[in-house]
Amino acid sequence: MDADGAAEGSAPDWRGGFGRLWSAAVLSSFGDALRTAALPLLAVTLTDRPLLIASVTACGYLPWIVFGLLGGAVADRVDQRRAMWTVDAVRAGLVAAFAGSVALGHASIGLLIALALALTTLQTLFDNAATALLPTLVDRAALGSANARLMTGQRIAGGLLGAPAVPLLLGVGAGAPFAVDAATFLLAAALVASVRTTPPEREPRAAGSTLRREIAEGLRALGRDRALRGLCAATALCNVGMGALIATLVVLVTGWLDAGSTGYAIAATAYTVGNLAGGAVNGRLVRRLGAVRSVLLAGAVQIGALVVMGSVRSLTALVAAMAVFGVMGMVWNVNTTTLMQQRSPEIMLGRISSAFRTLGVAGAPLGALLGGAAATAWGGNTPAFLAALFLALSVVALIPLGRPDVSVVTHDDPTTAHAPR
Repeated sequence: MDADGAAEGSAPDWRGGFGRLWSAAVLSSFGDALRTAALPLLAVTLTDRPLLIASVTACGYLPWIVFGLLGGAVADRVDQRRAMWTVDAVRAGLVAAFAGSVALGHASIGLLIALALALTTLQTLFDNAATALLPTLVDRAALGSANARLMTGQRIAGGLLGAPAVPLLLGVGAGAPFAVDAATFLLAAALVASVRTTPPEREPRAAGSTLRREIAEGLRALGRDRALRGLCAATALCNVGMGALIATLVVLVTGWLDAGSTGYAIAATAYTVGNLAGGAVNGRLVRRLGAVRSVLLAGAVQIGALVVMGSVRSLTALVAAMAVFGVMGMVWNVNTTTLMQQRSPEIMLGRISSAFRTLGVAGAPLGALLGGAAATAWGGNTPAFLAALFLALSVVALIPLGRPDVSVVTHDDPTTAHAPR
């Protein structure tokens, strides 16, 4: 079967494991949105130094770059379900303690930075374990649909519900958003702990095996597989482009278009609504075109949307382009994630997933710097063209997946068979 055969064939069963994992993911996204929006608002009340304020956000990236590959290797060693609920329980305790410090007036920039570092370091294990756990909870034919439902639910909870709730919670007290975030971690931990699944069978580790050696094995497996190499390169390039666009979108809207903060809010909302629409149409698109062709189409359409953003000086055109960009962004994310899960040997899925995430996280700040430099040198609309260039390179990186000699690993391959359920 060629790579394009990885089409979405059925919906996941909501009963049991997947339904609980989905609920936990959505709850966590809601809590994450509260914390992400509240931390900068708290930071500006503690200091007027922009570098310190920006450091709170930067610390959300740094652990991925430093510990991302380590988190993937650990996720491949342990019971992923147990790792996830344990991490969430620890994060609940950390955020609850922080909420108490804020409520008592003991918050400081140093404490904010420490919290951001600790939570994101734990997240490197949680996210890689979650990526590896999902294929054990749903059939392979339903994996694309399961990813679409997860990402759409997370987008609704985080993009539409979480951030708008922050002002209401801040009216209750400065620590309220963090207290609710702690509660969502605790509920998510309970939901994941209640999932019943048998961990994949693993061969005993060789004598002298170390995490460093296992990380190297995962990277070699990724490097040997042309399809995985293409997916990984495309992920990295796409995130550089996205970093360039997101970091300078406010300059494009408020500067080049002169549309003000209202225009910026409308554009951001259009992208979120587009994401939700993309989750709804993804299944039909994949059934018609296949996963690989859907990704290639999504990339091509996104390139066109970016060109419109950078060349048409109209808020209406920008909003329409952002909506289309959001639709195709969801299609891209769902199917590249699904293809990576289907292609990777199950015993190495945590390590391969961590390589994707680490490169993606590293690409975003690099893109932000490139976008800022481009806007400074050539104008506020040029980062959109820069993003289009990186999206074009990412599409080129994916072309080998459409070749008939690049097959998707099936259930018959003993290296990727599901664990008994």
